[in-house]
Amino acid sequence: KSYLLCRQAIHDLEKICTQVGCKNSFTKRPSFQFASYKKDITPLRKEYELRKKNGISLQWLEEKDIHKKFGFRKDAGLLSADGAEVDAYKLTHEILAKCIRGGLQVFDHTEVIAIHHQKKTVELLTETGKKIKAKKLVIACGYESQKYIPFQVQQLQSTFAIVSEPFISKKFWFRNSLIWETRTPYLYLRTTDDQRVLIGGKDVEMSDPYLRDKMLTAKARALEQSFNELFPHIPFKTDFKWAGSFASTKDGLPYIGSIRQRPHTYFALGFGGNGITFSLLAGQIIRDILDQKKNEGADIFSFNRK
Repeated sequence: KSYLLCRQAIHDLEKICTQVGCKNSFTKRPSFQFASYKKDITPLRKEYELRKKNGISLQWLEEKDIHKKFGFRKDAGLLSADGAEVDAYKLTHEILAKCIRGGLQVFDHTEVIAIHHQKKTVELLTETGKKIKAKKLVIACGYESQKYIPFQVQQLQSTFAIVSEPFISKKFWFRNSLIWETRTPYLYLRTTDDQRVLIGGKDVEMSDPYLRDKMLTAKARALEQSFNELFPHIPFKTDFKWAGSFASTKDGLPYIGSIRQRPHTYFALGFGGNGITFSLLAGQIIRDILDQKKNEGADIFSFNRK
């Protein structure tokens, strides 16, 4: 159900991009996942059967198919029709701009230093001494949200990414698909609208910013080497490199909803590697909770799930 909801979220996201005048920032792409090792073929085949059984459009590719479409050799892979890439930064600002025109007020660079839960309201205190009173509060600040939750819901890791200098060619492999693999941690690749290639991964179970950044140069070299092993015919030259922390959960699903320790408060925590689609689902679920409507995803992502 979570998978199907995420697939629907891709289509909903496309509609939102159109509504806010940001359609050019959204591009549908196939998604290709390959078996990193021979031992991964059997579980990947099971994944294929399960997706097909649930009505998801995808193809099983053998080695010759993969080589023909992507130019490298792997034993097996799944090619899914349902994928997309979006400029999340631009889209966020377009959404905010549209909402501001409708009366929304946005206060950027405003730190909330305390939250007080009262009988019927929530009161926030800012660093400048301002008080904000609201009937409902939504906390959507990623892994920083853990400090507002009195029990552990996340594990922090660090990830690394590089992006190439621009190429002359606009086509790199089959329909410039999103690419990832079965290995943990996995590599992920995509192209950009200014004809670059982005590759990320080489995650580590650590989130210390000093140690993470100290590893960046070596991790960037390792990512570039991994790309060259897959695509030796594409002369990748790193233009930018960066690192960041991210949160995962015990089951790979986000946490969306409320906890008894924080009355009148809702959390939109898009953990699990699918933050864009999970965030859209969080918006829909919390909206429906506030409107007292049933939402099929509310129980799946609740803090009370087992």
